[in-house]
Amino acid sequence: MAAQKINEAHEHIAKAEKCLKTSLTKWKPDFDSAASEYAKAAVCFKNAKQYEQAKDAYLKEAEYHTENKTLFHAAKAIEQAGMMMKEQKKMPEAIQYIEKACMMYMENGTPDTAAMALDRAGKLIEPINLEKAVDLYQKAAGVFENEDRLRQAVELLGKASRLLVRLKRLDEAAVALQKEKNMYKEIENFPMCFKVAQWLHFISSSLPGYSGSEDCVAMETLLQGYDEQDEDQVYRVCNSPLLKYMDNDVSTKVSLLLQQL
Repeated sequence: MAAQKINEAHEHIAKAEKCLKTSLTKWKPDFDSAASEYAKAAVCFKNAKQYEQAKDAYLKEAEYHTENKTLFHAAKAIEQAGMMMKEQKKMPEAIQYIEKACMMYMENGTPDTAAMALDRAGKLIEPINLEKAVDLYQKAAGVFENEDRLRQAVELLGKASRLLVRLKRLDEAAVALQKEKNMYKEIENFPMCFKVAQWLHFISSSLPGYSGSEDCVAMETLLQGYDEQDEDQVYRVCNSPLLKYMDNDVSTKVSLLLQQL
């Protein structure tokens, strides 16, 4: 079965090379047909578990789609090349190809596809490289945010925030969580807004000088009022001078920017 698929792949490559030849009656290479044949060859190699050869075929497909100015299909082929690297457990190389594909999606004017590919890349690399996963999730969130797709953006931002906590990059986590909270507020998802606010309080409690401070007491009072559904208590804390006129530096007082909940 594998040998048959490999033979089929080479037959498709031969057809692709024929499509690229020119003659007196054929002045231009047929890039579209060549790309199609390399795509078929890639699938054959993949089915035969010849992932390195499949990767090469996908890259050839991408090359000829690019020559034909069909960037979306070129990007798809490069993304598939990345998946062939994933099959070989070569994750850094896989991510490089997927990121390259995402740049082409953006150039093609399909940012949503780029963001979804970045999300997939984040999931692939997360088990072995949390730092890179954070970078990919944040990039994907940024693309969705630029497209005003805040629900998708905030979900990815949340993934990045929680990984930053695991990495103990608490200042960055606090900034990311604050942005996440504000985004939930903007889309009027108030239960999640408050849940993220609790995360902020937890993160800030790990920062030097926070525990027992006036800021900490105010936050604990606010959370208690919310838990007990005491609207008067929540109102008093939210309208206190501390929360109304505090410094807006989220890296030091991030957990208290809750007056707009």
